Amino acid sequence: MTVLVLTCEEDLTADMVVTILHDRGVPLVRLDPADLPGRVALSADYAHHSFHGYLKAGERMVSLRSLRSIWVRRPGTPGTHAAEQSAWLAGEAEHALYGMLTCTPARWMNHPVAAAQARYKPWQLHLAQQSGFTIPPTLITTFPSDARQFAATHRDLVVKSVSGKHPGEPPMVLPTTRIGPDVDFTGVAASPTLLQRHVHKQADIRLTCVGGRLFAARKQADPDEVDSRFTQNAAWKPTEVPDTVRRSVATYLRLAQISYGAFDFAEDREGAWWFLECNQGGQFGFVQLETDQPIAQAIATWLAEEPE
Repeated sequence: MTVLVLTCEEDLTADMVVTILHDRGVPLVRLDPADLPGRVALSADYAHHSFHGYLKAGERMVSLRSLRSIWVRRPGTPGTHAAEQSAWLAGEAEHALYGMLTCTPARWMNHPVAAAQARYKPWQLHLAQQSGFTIPPTLITTFPSDARQFAATHRDLVVKSVSGKHPGEPPMVLPTTRIGPDVDFTGVAASPTLLQRHVHKQADIRLTCVGGRLFAARKQADPDEVDSRFTQNAAWKPTEVPDTVRRSVATYLRLAQISYGAFDFAEDREGAWWFLECNQGGQFGFVQLETDQPIAQAIATWLAEEPE
């Protein structure tokens, strides 16, 4: 049985897991969907009440029936590297590849349909409430009157991007910014705006979840810090996961139908963890390097397990 890794060519985090799988002798095919068509080829036969499919990546050919797991890490968009690029080709290649892969008995980390939904920040907040997490009071609005009322109630606020773009994705990124209640909120009518009560944190928490295994890391926060993504003022260290958080994480993963998630929390001065977001494809390499937590090994173990 073969593990399929879908990611771009230069992905050092994926390299960590691929190396472990190679060392364990687990059959593996790694490819970038951006190379379809071209370096990646496919074929599927739906006849005689059965399904037979194949993928070819370079010189490697794999039967889709033989896939035990699929890791969707950081794949490119199908058709991107084609000689003649078009939106039509990208759509055709995406439907063919992911449609065929969905026909297999393989386990996903994470399934594209679940992953797409899991990226929506409003849905994350709703799911976090259902799962029992503590979340800061939050408003997403284009009504200036609602924004002013929210600010009058909660006073100390931050404004965030609804899409939650990472700092490595300029020019789309918007740093989390602290604002007061007297800001002119007229501009929220021009674009959906996410306002959230500011959490006076003493630490940032990154909780990486691989199936049922949890790896929590804590970084001391500067009292004046708002967006820790743009600061490197402290090192990550392993920390324990409160039982209440552990139960909520299990519920969240089950409801979201994902097997991997990178949760971000703000730890307040009383030690409570406030849910901020869950990135279904979040980085883990920097946490492993600083804490020596075996996250890559856990992912490799999960991928190498036989499908039920």
